[in-house]
Amino acid sequence: MGVHALKRRAVFLDRDGVINRAFVREGKPYPPATPLEFEILPGVPRALHRLHRAGFPIFVVTNQPDVARGTQSRQTVESMHAGLLDAGLPITSFYVCYHDSPDECACRKPRPGMLVSAGLEHAIDLGRSFIVGDRWRDIAAGQSVGCQAFFVDYGYRERRPDPPFTTVSSLAEAAEHILDSQTSTLSVANTKP
Repeated sequence: MGVHALKRRAVFLDRDGVINRAFVREGKPYPPATPLEFEILPGVPRALHRLHRAGFPIFVVTNQPDVARGTQSRQTVESMHAGLLDAGLPITSFYVCYHDSPDECACRKPRPGMLVSAGLEHAIDLGRSFIVGDRWRDIAAGQSVGCQAFFVDYGYRERRPDPPFTTVSSLAEAAEHILDSQTSTLSVANTKP
């Protein structure tokens, strides 16, 4: 039995702008400041349940540098994540980087530390997995470990990701592509002698 047979494919999701609404100011997205501002985007629950039923572990990998900057508390971030679980969303685990760029940590996207940790802790085949994000840092982190990337393009006034990636309008659209790719893989596997 090969290594791929022992490891699972997973779906990695950025949080703000993918799962919940981001607050855009002057063309740049910001996270909600309080749990009261935390709004799950339309179509997200159904998309996550479909991915979960198809057997994909779902990991949230999110930079939350406002904690290092002193404008957000770690407890507030964790409360938002608890709210997602309380809402019944089938999220396997949360990986959060609380550092800011000057900290030069390995977990802050575009570095892939959070994905690598999830891969090791949950026996995930990163090269056969997927990432969905709305910023170039998300896409770059996934690409660096071989994930197929889906970019939710809101037209932010910031750097765009480098290809290859698939542009989508939402997590729901990305989930359709992911589920279609799994169906294609299963069809090919079932036709082998």
